[in-house]
Amino acid sequence: MKKLIALAALAAATTVVTTATTALAHTSSSKASIDVGVLLPDTKSSVRWQTQDAPDLKKAFAAAGLKASVVNAQNSAQTQKTQADAAIANGAKVLLLVNLDSASGAAIEAAAGKQGVKVIDYDRLTLNGSASYYVSFNNVTVGKLQGQGLVKCLKANGSYSSKPTIAELNGSPTDNNATLFAQGYNSVLNPLYKSGALKKGPNQSVPDWDNQKALTIFEGMLTKTSNNIQGVAAANDGLGNSVVQALKAHQLKPIPVTGQDATAQGVQNILAGDQCMTVYKAVPKEADAAAKLAISLIKGGKPVGINGSTSNGKRKVPSVLLTPQSITKANYKILFAQGYLKKSDVCNGAYAKYCK
Repeated sequence: MKKLIALAALAAATTVVTTATTALAHTSSSKASIDVGVLLPDTKSSVRWQTQDAPDLKKAFAAAGLKASVVNAQNSAQTQKTQADAAIANGAKVLLLVNLDSASGAAIEAAAGKQGVKVIDYDRLTLNGSASYYVSFNNVTVGKLQGQGLVKCLKANGSYSSKPTIAELNGSPTDNNATLFAQGYNSVLNPLYKSGALKKGPNQSVPDWDNQKALTIFEGMLTKTSNNIQGVAAANDGLGNSVVQALKAHQLKPIPVTGQDATAQGVQNILAGDQCMTVYKAVPKEADAAAKLAISLIKGGKPVGINGSTSNGKRKVPSVLLTPQSITKANYKILFAQGYLKKSDVCNGAYAKYCK
C-alpha cells in the first residue's frame, strides 16, 4: 500500500512539473509573439474589412515596430471568440474588436479584462461591454446624411411632390451601428412621414448584412406593394446594390437608393444613375486613429485622439469620433484624390463611359 501511495505521489508531482513547464514555455513564447490583435467580423457586410481595414492596420502597426495579428471571423461568433483567446494567449496587450453582435463582443471583452488586456471597440460599439475605448465615425450622422440625400434625390427626380412611398432596408439587427444609422435617417424621414410629404412603406432589417437575403427581402417588398416603391433608404452599398438588382430583374426604372461605405460598386451604381448617394467614411483615417490609440496604450503613453464619449448602455466609453461625408455624382472624384479608391476600380468596363 505504501508503495502504491508513493507511486501515486510521484505521478502527481510529475504531472505538476510537466504542467508548470508547459505553461512556462507557453507564457515565454506568447510574450514574444504579438503586441496587438485585430478581430475583424466578416467579408459579407462590407468589402472594406479586407480591402481597407486589414492592410491599413497591418501597415500602421508594422511602421510602429509592433507585431500584429489581423484575422477575420467570417461571420462566426465562435471563431471570433477563438481568435480573441489566441491573441490573448499569444501576448496581445490590446485587442481591436469589430464585434459580430454585442453579446459575443461583451464576452470577449470580459475575458480580455481578466487577463489585463485592453479592448478598443473598432467601428462597432459593444453594448453593455467593457471596452476601454471606442473608435468610429459618428454613425447617427451617417444615417442623417443618407436621409437627407434620399430626400434631395426625390426632389431632383420630381417624385417628391407626388408623396412617394419609401422602403427602409436596414442593416443587421445584431449590429448597434445599424440601429444608429436607422436613428439618423429616421430623424429626417419620420417628420416627413408624419406630415404626409412621404409615405412610409415596408421596413425590414437584413440579418447579418447578407446581400442575398436583402435581395429576397426587397423582392418581397416589391410584391407586397405591387411595385409601388419610389425610394429606398438602404443602410449600405451592398444592400443598395441588392435593391438595384431586384429593380432590374423586375424591369423597373431606377429609383433613389441610398448607400454607405463608398465601395467601388456603390460608386459605379451612382454614376450609372442606379443609386442616389453613398456615405464616405475614410477608413484609412479610422484605421490610423485606432492604430495610434492602440500604440499609445501598448507603449504606456497617454491615450491619443480622444474627442468624446459614447454610452454603451452601461457606461460612457471614451471615444474617437470621426466625421463622414456624403458622396454623389458631383463629388465622387474625392475618393480618387484621397486614395480611398483607384479610378481603375470604378471607371472600367460598362462604367468607363460615365467617368470624365
